[in-house]
Amino acid sequence: MKKAGFLVTVILSVISYFITVPLAAQPLNVKKLAVDYDKMLLEQFKPDETGCAALVAKDGQVIYTRAFGMANLELNVPMQPDMVFRIGSITKQFTAVAILQLMEQGKLSLQDDITKFIPDYPTQAYTITIEHLLTHTSGIKSYTNLPGYIENVRTDMKPDELINTFKNQPMEFAPGTKWNYNNSGYFLLGYIIEKVTGKSYPDYIQENFFTPLGMTSTCYGSDTKIIKNRAYGYQQGGDGVANSDYCSMTQPYSAGSIMSTVGDLFKWHQALYAGKLVKKETLEKAVTEYRLSNGKGSGYGYGWFLSQLQGSPTVEHGGGIFGYLTSSVYLPKEDVYVALFSNSTAKAPEFTALKMAAMAIGKPLVTTGITLDEATLDQYAGVYFNDAGREVTVTRGGNQLSATLTGAGTRKMFPVEKDKFLVDDAFMYATFSRDAAGKIVSFVSDDRGRLDEWKLTDKKIEEKKAITLSEATLDRYTGEFELQPGFTITFTREGNRLMTQATGQGKFEVFAESETKFFLKVVEAQVEFVADPDGKFNRMILYQGGQKVEGKRIK
Repeated sequence: MKKAGFLVTVILSVISYFITVPLAAQPLNVKKLAVDYDKMLLEQFKPDETGCAALVAKDGQVIYTRAFGMANLELNVPMQPDMVFRIGSITKQFTAVAILQLMEQGKLSLQDDITKFIPDYPTQAYTITIEHLLTHTSGIKSYTNLPGYIENVRTDMKPDELINTFKNQPMEFAPGTKWNYNNSGYFLLGYIIEKVTGKSYPDYIQENFFTPLGMTSTCYGSDTKIIKNRAYGYQQGGDGVANSDYCSMTQPYSAGSIMSTVGDLFKWHQALYAGKLVKKETLEKAVTEYRLSNGKGSGYGYGWFLSQLQGSPTVEHGGGIFGYLTSSVYLPKEDVYVALFSNSTAKAPEFTALKMAAMAIGKPLVTTGITLDEATLDQYAGVYFNDAGREVTVTRGGNQLSATLTGAGTRKMFPVEKDKFLVDDAFMYATFSRDAAGKIVSFVSDDRGRLDEWKLTDKKIEEKKAITLSEATLDRYTGEFELQPGFTITFTREGNRLMTQATGQGKFEVFAESETKFFLKVVEAQVEFVADPDGKFNRMILYQGGQKVEGKRIK
């Protein structure tokens, strides 16, 4: 799922480039399903750790709702299904529907230039429409990616004040020509709602959505108001789990500010599909893939990602904000809805939510397969390229095959049948092809519906050489570094090894190639530590996927 949270950008990202296999649906046994869900969620959300709230509905009826883990670690408060979470970028669908309501009322058009409502916005000779903002195709830079954003994230700001921080930035591309997830676009939409209605964004969504729909546990986020049943947010810390960092709710605004429960979110979903908020044809437009100017699909509509799961279409979105990660997925063909909220950015719910949805439609992820010897596995090893010039390197380590996508990460691959491999922790498969002589020449990939072909080249697999550094040298780099609000990388020393753990991910070793530069083997990424004038290392730089991201020591 290509879902970026409001603030959490997973730098050490999961590879997503393999093929899903349509399966025949199995009859649904609700009692057995509940037992399987319990087991799966308990594996990820332990009783004495941060927790989750989950809901699954089928044909408009809730068939499962449970909670696991803790809502407050300090007070030993267990999680309950009606606990309130920050939902992050799931907020975007509320903003999108508000815009669509105003469109139906004739108060705006999706083709209106944004300067109709924000006259002083510098569009740099381009026409930027409301639809461009809805679909992340405006070309405006996302303010959460700008240098210096972290330093200001605690500051209360009025909408026009925050807009002033990004509006004069150069455009990234011509509107409508590319897709790039963009919080600035949805922030501007909230401001347009205020301009059109004369109401503040929080007041508008409360009066038009939460109150009439009976969403009594949903509100615009606040750290000062008493919010009953609030699940407290956590993040990965240098010594384990830590309380989440603070973020002023004026910063996420209409891109990620809402707090809700899994039950209230299901109320919202039901109201949408019952036609209580916008007309049926309007909603259909919102959940139809927007096409770029070159005719290619963007994988996004108005506030929702559009994909597939085990051959079934999905309408989905996730959210990530300080202390919380959320995921929701709807399969309209089978009328299955899943919402899974986590109160820790160290425990991502997305893949688990997808597995729950697949189980509910009777097409669970099948992980059993066949066993191949090392000689057979060696046949698949090599460097593969696609037409876009991206590179995948397939390697064997012992009896395990792995694949590394340039700029992303490494995932294990498990054979499920001849020339077909399942990618670890994903609904992804790779299907290899052979020539007449039986030699591997390519594989076909499909990231939940996005097909691609990767051809084997004669390029040699290169391995970086690691050097050994003293424990005293490694100790200079230990600590926690913040790359974006809510996203940190922690370095610890274990003997003569330097280990790293990013928010929401496992712990991995980094290998020294010089005294200050390190590389990872699980992903194609490099880390460089930068010394201050006094010789202390309070800055680091992450190089990955052609990007350079600086982190500052916070612990």
